[in-house]
Amino acid sequence: MSELRFEDLIIPGADLGPENPLPPLQRGTPRTPEAPYPGFSTEIMRNLAYGHPANYLPYTMQDRYGRRLTERPFKVAVLENEILRATFFLELGGRLRSLVHKPSGRELLECNPVFQPANLAIRNAWFSGGVEWNIGILGHHPFTCSPMFAGRGQTPDGTPVLRLWEWERLRQVPYQIDAFLPDGSPMLMVRVRITNPHESEVPMYWWSNTAVPESEETRVLVPADQAYSFGYGKSGPALLDIPMVQGTDVSYTTRHDKAVDFFFHIPDDRRRWVSALDGGGRGLVQTSTDLLKGRKLFLWGMNPGGRRWQEFLSVKGHQYLEIQAGLSRVQGEHLPMPAGAVWEWLEGYGLMEADPRLAHSSDWAAAWREVDARLEKLMPRQQLEAAFAATAAWVDAPPAEVLQHGSGWGALEQRRRQAAGQKPLAGPAIPFAAASMGPLQAPWCDLLTAGCLPEAEPRDEPTSYLVQPEWRERLEAAVAAGRGVHWYAWLHLGVMRYWAEDFAGARQAWEASLAARPNAWAARNLAVLAREEGRGVEAGNYYLQACRERPDVFPLAVECGQFLVDSGRAQDWLDLVGRELPEPVRSAGRIRLLEGQAALAVEDFARVDALLQEKLVIDDLREGERSLSHLWFAYHERRLSVQDKVAVDDALRERVRREYPVPEHLDFRMSND
Repeated sequence: MSELRFEDLIIPGADLGPENPLPPLQRGTPRTPEAPYPGFSTEIMRNLAYGHPANYLPYTMQDRYGRRLTERPFKVAVLENEILRATFFLELGGRLRSLVHKPSGRELLECNPVFQPANLAIRNAWFSGGVEWNIGILGHHPFTCSPMFAGRGQTPDGTPVLRLWEWERLRQVPYQIDAFLPDGSPMLMVRVRITNPHESEVPMYWWSNTAVPESEETRVLVPADQAYSFGYGKSGPALLDIPMVQGTDVSYTTRHDKAVDFFFHIPDDRRRWVSALDGGGRGLVQTSTDLLKGRKLFLWGMNPGGRRWQEFLSVKGHQYLEIQAGLSRVQGEHLPMPAGAVWEWLEGYGLMEADPRLAHSSDWAAAWREVDARLEKLMPRQQLEAAFAATAAWVDAPPAEVLQHGSGWGALEQRRRQAAGQKPLAGPAIPFAAASMGPLQAPWCDLLTAGCLPEAEPRDEPTSYLVQPEWRERLEAAVAAGRGVHWYAWLHLGVMRYWAEDFAGARQAWEASLAARPNAWAARNLAVLAREEGRGVEAGNYYLQACRERPDVFPLAVECGQFLVDSGRAQDWLDLVGRELPEPVRSAGRIRLLEGQAALAVEDFARVDALLQEKLVIDDLREGERSLSHLWFAYHERRLSVQDKVAVDDALRERVRREYPVPEHLDFRMSND
């Protein structure tokens, strides 16, 4: 019999820490391709250049976590029937952590035994394993390490339903996930709905990212004969025939040296699915109704850096790959979602048991057709479509019980819409209760009801930002009328103007904030603006001013140090580190790395050598970042150049790579190119 229960799961986990108080002002580089890619349609090329935000405002970053693991409880929901047991992280984006096939005892997902964030998501913090639901923007989504609203519902026949929902603030859309496991079902059902409540088009994105175990015999099968690649080997973006690419069968993930991904082109007349099978032909299969048309393979590669990344995210012995499903053909696309549109689909996850001789046949068509036929027996396509159609009877019903609140931003938006006489953000199926609002929303409630922002103390870290035009209009009107004109109002008005690309207005507001009361936050924002406008000396001075005001704020110290090192002011950074940064900021891995880079710039080789002898760990090392290995090579190149009185040329670089291989603990290179 199907059941849904809520409990605590105790596993080793790191502390996420407080969110970064600095608004993410840095503006990204436009992603417009210079020329069409071979085999890419005009529609794909258009979507690749569409909808990329300049930054991730109004979100703040989650980048103050560490790597100390302690046993801690996590709230989970467990859906279970006679065949499957599914466990969802309620406080971590609704992630499906585990899916166990009960008759065999087999875990179908890569079930990470620890919670260890690392810098891979759009808000920085991300963790590996399970199935992640990514919405809105290219990348791992804003709620991947944040609570979701969670509630209990049921279908007309009594099957329990786990409902998860939130309001995505950048696209300003609500979304709803309903997971259910009918009696006797061999597949977990996950129904997704995204609603555009606006009177205008919004760019939209969705990918369900599934991590599964990787072994030497693992093969990824999909009903496609071609895949889009963004540079396999030394080739550029192109549509390739699969599975043989440049002499390698790319469906076997351990035959790749470096990290790579492939986006499979499934013809419109074929069923949508992807599967990763072991040597015995067993493993996970994921399928969906046709709206979710994209399928992807991501792998880390067999080089030392790829293996090191897997351990950095988990523990030894937990190698994994990802099979993914999305709204678009290629993951870099954002799709135009029309005004008022509702997009919804049904996904299924279960155990695939295929004939291993066929699943591992050198005849690619025979291999995927074997899985296709088995899937049709496991969950016929028409049955999946019928199950999706049947959800219409209950998907709009409110949850019988709300068991967890997510963020309070949806409730604030509901309140703003009500005050403005606009239609509600969402219907009763996904209630954004006023009780979900808290300290982050409190000042904005004051702006809505009292007509001004309350003042805060400059020593306190700002906790939240809003950039919607409707909120900017309210704050502009308040300041113009002389209501609540103080440093904090000017600070937020500057962020709103910056987001609206009124950079002169942003500068004026932040200068007014500093004039009203000295504060690190306006000084830092002025530093970012000066840097972007090419006023490097001014930017560095503002960064130093901000950091001296609040040397205890770790992300501020990192920004300051990175800018000073990059702009040739290494000694200024070394002086700040030595005289003003407190513990534990001074000893943090990222600060130590910047210290090493600055010491190398002033040719203090002894200081760099001592640092490299440490077990230097960067808690928020970015995916693809080579700063540790680069410092290692650069140190030996500069040292030998001075010692032997020779230029740093290709010959010296080759010598360094031959004689001084990167130590394992510093090697996170995802390729050895």
